[in-house]
Amino acid sequence: MNPPDAGARALAQAFLEQTLSAEGNALMLEHATREEVVRRLASAGRAARGGAVTPGARTSPDAAATGPKIAEAPDLETLAALVASCSRCTLHESRKNPVFGEGAADARVVCVGEAPGAREDETGRPFVGRAGHLLDRLLMSIGLPRTSVYICNVLKSRPPRNRDPLPEEVAACAPYLLRQLALIEPEVIIAFGAFAARTLLETKSALGRLRGTVHRYSGYPVVATYHPAALLRNPAWIRPTWEDLQIVRGMLDGVEDREARIG
Repeated sequence: MNPPDAGARALAQAFLEQTLSAEGNALMLEHATREEVVRRLASAGRAARGGAVTPGARTSPDAAATGPKIAEAPDLETLAALVASCSRCTLHESRKNPVFGEGAADARVVCVGEAPGAREDETGRPFVGRAGHLLDRLLMSIGLPRTSVYICNVLKSRPPRNRDPLPEEVAACAPYLLRQLALIEPEVIIAFGAFAARTLLETKSALGRLRGTVHRYSGYPVVATYHPAALLRNPAWIRPTWEDLQIVRGMLDGVEDREARIG
């Protein structure tokens, strides 16, 4: 698919700003720092790479057995089938549908959010509803149709009542995300929202401190920005988000180099 021309991108950007300025009383997905999650992130990353179970985590007995299958999945379809039958944590007991992810298998950009919400759980698709439509406009404003990127979440199942993800749930789902990235081999990851950014970057830093530079997750460049649902309730974040996406556009065009490391 050919990318939109400059005129189409300008129209998408204008439509985005007009829509956001008209929105009000939208959902809030930005969360306070979850120190317990952060303390366990390093262990979760190691579990994802080696199939080990995070010490003390309440994982399913089949977690260790499924680790090699996940790591050896030859394609996204096989990996999605593993998610569909997954019982590595207890979220499979309450979900309606797993939300594996969707998009181009050779996408240059992977968009990562926190976890599925109610609409995602019903449809089995990531980023649907108002936040999903807004994500589409955000991507189009930098010349990326939704079909050209890959969209997924840290968790593949909805936490009951949209509660915060637990450390063991993050650890159980991390191998799926890592394998998705290994199969897609994106040029850049966009972490949408504070939780997704902190989880990928293994930090408790505020999202405001993570923005504006390029970080790393398992070797992949990461740009952190606000979640589309948070933008719906706070239009003042429109401009900062657009600036973050310009970093992504610059990386894809080979003109952006603002790399940082999280200590």
